[in-house]
Amino acid sequence: MLVHKILKSKGSDRVITTAPDVSITDVTQLLAEHRIGGVIVSSDGVHAQGILSERDIVRALAKRGPGCLTGTVRDLMTPDPVCCHRDDSADSVLTKMTEGRFRHMPVVDADGALVGIVTIGDVVKARLSELSMEKTALEGMIMGH
Repeated sequence: MLVHKILKSKGSDRVITTAPDVSITDVTQLLAEHRIGGVIVSSDGVHAQGILSERDIVRALAKRGPGCLTGTVRDLMTPDPVCCHRDDSADSVLTKMTEGRFRHMPVVDADGALVGIVTIGDVVKARLSELSMEKTALEGMIMGH
């Protein structure tokens, strides 16, 4: 399965972004409001400068204490996130996520403009659906249908 099919199955191509100078407290509200685990960091809302996840915030809390909440997204974000393209396979995305130990990946076009975001949950769901269809097809072949 390709990334563009995963994006289509999500039903929304909206990408939630935040500016690098937004406070961590404000971005936690954004994450909670949209019920998402990560947000793309972008000054222009078009190009990914970084990514900030709930894990990044929790790690900062453990390391620096609650004072980190008054800092900015720029302080905690992962700069230059690994991105994928619409024509990448789910398997290649899953491999990159597993090897990089991250759960959110921006999807960009050839010019680097954001077109979506996929999560490890999106990719696993797509892969499970694909495996189910393959299983059904194989069972049909075995049964002679």
